[in-house]
Amino acid sequence: MDLKRVVVTGVGALTPIGNSVSEFWQALLQGVSGAHLITRFDPERFKCKIACEVKGFDPLAHFDRKELKKIDPFVQYGIVAAEEAIADAVLDCCGIDKDKVGVIWGSGVGGVNNFESECRDFYLGGETPRFSPFFVPKMITDICAGHISIRHGYHGPNYSAVAACASSAAAISDAFNLIRLGKATAIVAGGSEAAVTPCGIGGFSSMMALSTRNDDPATASRPFDKGRDGFVLGEGAACIVLEEMGHARARGAKIYAELTGAGLSADAHHITASHPEGKGAILAMRQAVEESGMQLSDVDHINTHGTSTPVGDISEPKAVATLFGDHAYKIALNSTKSMTGHLLGASACTETIATILAICHNIVPPTINHFEDDPDIVPLDFTFNKAAERRVDFALCNSFGFGGHNICLAFRRFV
Repeated sequence: MDLKRVVVTGVGALTPIGNSVSEFWQALLQGVSGAHLITRFDPERFKCKIACEVKGFDPLAHFDRKELKKIDPFVQYGIVAAEEAIADAVLDCCGIDKDKVGVIWGSGVGGVNNFESECRDFYLGGETPRFSPFFVPKMITDICAGHISIRHGYHGPNYSAVAACASSAAAISDAFNLIRLGKATAIVAGGSEAAVTPCGIGGFSSMMALSTRNDDPATASRPFDKGRDGFVLGEGAACIVLEEMGHARARGAKIYAELTGAGLSADAHHITASHPEGKGAILAMRQAVEESGMQLSDVDHINTHGTSTPVGDISEPKAVATLFGDHAYKIALNSTKSMTGHLLGASACTETIATILAICHNIVPPTINHFEDDPDIVPLDFTFNKAAERRVDFALCNSFGFGGHNICLAFRRFV
């Protein structure tokens, strides 16, 4: 079967270090940390009191009060990021067949803000149970895709992809395959998360997954550093517009890069811990490179999953070294989670945009907060503390999730 080529024609982001793609990119290059003391609620009773929150976001600048009653913050973030990507791609121009435009969205936990508030009101309420009629449609994970399609009249494939912290990578992978198969000409794909809540912080904290460096939030996210003590929870949204290459060229669309491969695998090892030898990561990276028709030696850059956890930060570099051999030491790796924190289901698309822009600008953002090498980590080039200018023609973006999910997306300079 003659598979179609897929390109990226629009990008949008709402992150802890920038409320647009341009702000996000500049903050990445400058090594800005998005971590601060939590403001969403009083964290005093919690061991972890820090997070990477979205800053300066005014919902009323985008939605009226009536609409805000119907949508959880994760949907608010998603709609705003999608609006930027769609405008950037000029996707709603005259002549676009909206029956062939879809929306596939990822989120790890969906409307947790709404779920918490409704349950709290129920348990603290009177004898008669009272729930908002918007309780379910504000909570369900797929609803963001629905809202985006309704706002723009897109009638193509529409659903949510859930793979924990790899959710938006799953959304992008699905969009890639549907376009290659001719089932859509363009798909708005991304993810959003708004889990900086008491349950979000409490749940991850009880797993010993979060950093407790409360006295110095800006340096708390330390991927691949010996002193790392857990990840910093983040929130926000990111979105890309994927489009069939011929369709994009015919309408004169700007093309950022080409998505050439997507590798998916399972560790089949543990519900939360990655495989110690990185078996699933190896499978996903190999598949992505092979599907791209490229060689392992062609990889210039990998945006790692790199969460700043004790175990995961050891297994991923080990997987890279095992798969790429001597070439592994020539690849520029980084972890942008050192700046954004971990956006859960939205992290993959956020990092996808960073990977795409690294190709566009030939510069790899840094992994900040490196203070001491860890002898248990393979000493690869992690682009520590300062952005690196270098040619990037072919790059990978790794995303892993609880349950052993592994997804690797491969992007190539468009020519």
